[in-house]
Amino acid sequence: MNKNDDVELYITDVSSEGAGIGRYPADGGFVVFVNGAAAGDRVTAHIIKVKKNYAVGTVKEILEPSPDRTEPDCPYFPSCGGCTFRNITYEAELRRKLSAVKEDFSRLGGIDAEPEGIIHGERTRYRNKAEFPVREQNGRVVIGCFARRSHRVVDCRDCVIQPREFSAIVSVFRDWIARYRVPTYDETSRRGLLRHIYIRRAETTGQIMVCPVINGEVLPHDRELVSALLDAAPGIKTVVCDINREDTNVVLGEKYFAVYGDGYIYDELAGVKVRLSPLSFYQVNRNIAEKLYAKAAEYAGSAPDGVLLDLYCGAGTVGLSMAKNFGRLIGAEIVPQAVVDARVNAGLCGAGNAEFINADAAEVAARLRDSGLEPACVVVDPPRKGLSPGLPAVIASMRPDRVVYISCDPATLARDCAAFALEGYAVRRVCCADMFPGTGHVETVVRLSRSDMNS
Repeated sequence: MNKNDDVELYITDVSSEGAGIGRYPADGGFVVFVNGAAAGDRVTAHIIKVKKNYAVGTVKEILEPSPDRTEPDCPYFPSCGGCTFRNITYEAELRRKLSAVKEDFSRLGGIDAEPEGIIHGERTRYRNKAEFPVREQNGRVVIGCFARRSHRVVDCRDCVIQPREFSAIVSVFRDWIARYRVPTYDETSRRGLLRHIYIRRAETTGQIMVCPVINGEVLPHDRELVSALLDAAPGIKTVVCDINREDTNVVLGEKYFAVYGDGYIYDELAGVKVRLSPLSFYQVNRNIAEKLYAKAAEYAGSAPDGVLLDLYCGAGTVGLSMAKNFGRLIGAEIVPQAVVDARVNAGLCGAGNAEFINADAAEVAARLRDSGLEPACVVVDPPRKGLSPGLPAVIASMRPDRVVYISCDPATLARDCAAFALEGYAVRRVCCADMFPGTGHVETVVRLSRSDMNS
């Protein structure tokens, strides 16, 4: 196979990044990833790259469309890098995610795990947070989303997975930039002022936070901006200016100041009242997060006299949603601002049995183990890279009745569950949650217990 060849392929599967997977020839031949293809398609693919073990192509012609194929509901798909599966039905997307979790458990963890199902909801308008890069391209200002694997901004006027108010807010910034000639950030020269527009919305209260991210110390014409924003979106409770002068891909800097309001909005998740600042961690799909936390609480069970240990606790929402079922809650989180948020949230929901420690989760677990703590349940909700090396062994040595693992990456989840198996903890129940419909991501919650226990 060579670059610029046209080959006929039957697409048997789709990758997590949305590329169709076929083989040429079909009976066990060379793997070809085809951008824009759906499982079940028969296509003519134009080859654009050939490597030692695989090739990459694009759809030149659809010879027989898959029954899963559907017309994308977003005009920016697939040029925008945000979504992966808007060209297939939601039912097909959910099937693919369930299958991916099961395959990762088997292939990477050597574990036969059948998910109970997948929690799902609306495929559009579900996000409560957005980060819009602001750049000048070809002589005009563009605001939207980065194209896949690039820093080219796709000028997006209305993203279908975000609230409509966000589009109105971005329109205000477009006018404000043009009227007052506000310079936009240039990643190469590191000059210019406005880098991103960051927006959060609290679903239960309707409160909105607008946060321009600037490469400077002063936001020009802030009064005019605030006035226009309030006219466009009456739900705005606060406008906060974040300062980020670093040469980094990280959106937010650590310093910010309120331009309007007190710098916070308030929401409620799984019975936990939550105060949100720009730097607060919070699930972007509140409705699915609430159902996921309910499943996690079911897996965790209850121990009125026992301890619930919540590692990688973030702002404390997972542990606090279960605190009433345990005698004591101990949370651990390495990010200082998140621990501040967790303590505030504990106060807001009256969780007097909760304490939060600002330290590395693995270090806290080892320290508590050495002190003789034997928690009834350990909850872990780590970042995408999974648990710290050795942490499954530390947790197992504390002999909790149950371990509840919430994961945003089934591959690292499978790896860590295999590590727990070596320590005598078996996977008992698995459930998936589609926190990010339209994308290749899937959340999973697992219940583990000692192999000498029945459940």
